[in-house]
Amino acid sequence: MKSTDADSDVRPQKILLTGATGYVGGRLLPILCARQHSVRCLMRRRTSFSGASAESKESMGAQVVLGDVLNLESLLPALEGIETAYYLVHSMGDKADFEKTDRQAAENFARACSMQGVQRIIYLGGLGNPSSELSKHLRSRQEIGTILRSSTATVIEFQASIIIGSGSLSFEMIRALVERLPVMICPKWVRVMAQPIAIEDVLAYLVEALSHPLEGSKVYEIGGPDQVSYGELMQRYARQRGLRRFMIPVPFLSPYLSSLWLGLVTPLYSRVGRKLVDSLKNPTLVRDHQAHARFNVVPRSVDEAIARALVNEDQEFAATRWSDAFSSGGKPRSWGGVRFGSRLVDSRTRDVPLTAQQAFAAVRQIGGETGWYYGNWLWKLRGFLDLLVGGVGVRRGRRHPTEIRVGDAIDFWRVEQFEDNKLLRLAAEMKVPGRAWLEFEVTERDGGSTVRQTAVFDPVGLFGIVYWYSLFPLHELVFRGMLRNLCRAAEENTRSHQNR
Repeated sequence: MKSTDADSDVRPQKILLTGATGYVGGRLLPILCARQHSVRCLMRRRTSFSGASAESKESMGAQVVLGDVLNLESLLPALEGIETAYYLVHSMGDKADFEKTDRQAAENFARACSMQGVQRIIYLGGLGNPSSELSKHLRSRQEIGTILRSSTATVIEFQASIIIGSGSLSFEMIRALVERLPVMICPKWVRVMAQPIAIEDVLAYLVEALSHPLEGSKVYEIGGPDQVSYGELMQRYARQRGLRRFMIPVPFLSPYLSSLWLGLVTPLYSRVGRKLVDSLKNPTLVRDHQAHARFNVVPRSVDEAIARALVNEDQEFAATRWSDAFSSGGKPRSWGGVRFGSRLVDSRTRDVPLTAQQAFAAVRQIGGETGWYYGNWLWKLRGFLDLLVGGVGVRRGRRHPTEIRVGDAIDFWRVEQFEDNKLLRLAAEMKVPGRAWLEFEVTERDGGSTVRQTAVFDPVGLFGIVYWYSLFPLHELVFRGMLRNLCRAAEENTRSHQNR
């Protein structure tokens, strides 16, 4: 275990958490609640644009208060009685002047904390040498720390380099570039040095700061043990994904051109790309090692951090209920399905006037002699092609026509998870450029049940992405027909049993 829990016996505190719907705050909240702290989350609205709802925070034991860091008056009731406040707000994605917005937000927060007698502010900022010419992004992050220290509260500021974790902006940028580009034209910023740190270690610092002695405001620089360039970080990610990537250094490609290129590779970054890439020109190396001496955190290596990010993503995926993941967001607008980390997801539902047991009966019989409810000749053709390239094909059938156990083979799938009358998750064992899953979930509702069918593909490299999108029209036809006929078979089976 890399991060110790010396603060596990700290007394419960009254905490205000800003940025609870963000990347770091969303992971910090359950840790604070699990340690019995009284946590109050500041949210601008009951449901954020990302789909994170107040109800999800309250279910963890947190209290949700509506407020806005740009509105001083709304902060005062939110901070009443608070001992420690986490400031995890940043507006880099705003279309307006983010520096001005961040400055106003920090000034309001510092003033409100002083007015309400908050004892401690914990802030996560950006690492960079202030004596050098910092990007607007890093300059703004460090200016926020200065503004917060103008309050009467003691401020503990952590300045971090790249945060490695599934979902972090920098890590997702690296993922997108490596997965999609077999050959990369590398501008100067790819050779800039950084000191990445795993998200778990960042969280360990943030939590331990609750019990850190109040000896005046302090700035701590945090990073992992490895100093690597962005290019080396990409290569290390590629090795763990089993990819070979060729990098061609060039002396040009300004931050502006790089951001346009990034926007073409992954539209997710089209709005923040220039601000992000502009900040990559600055080395982000730890120069002051006080954090290592003052905190009980031993950060992971880069390779461990990447491995943990991929493992955590697998665990999060395994625990996901797609009904929760997609229902709040409405109909996915993406042509090829929505994204879940590196995965591409096609999820669709159908309501049936049946109990969960009646609806799931058809799911329990899938594959083998029953077939796949639509386009069985296409499934057989896919199995034959799989055999030609050394795969398992569909000849394995299934162990029993209706009984299912975890670990069973069903044609060229393997049962990964099974909950009778609720869930069947199959992992693909056919030859594909990546990993694939097929899941069926049945949930009861008033007047019947809802059947959700989800196909998930984790592509490896550009070929994997091309494979998914080239087959999308066929998948659209097969998956729609499969769900329709599966539900129809469940209704017909139920009627035939009732008429006996």
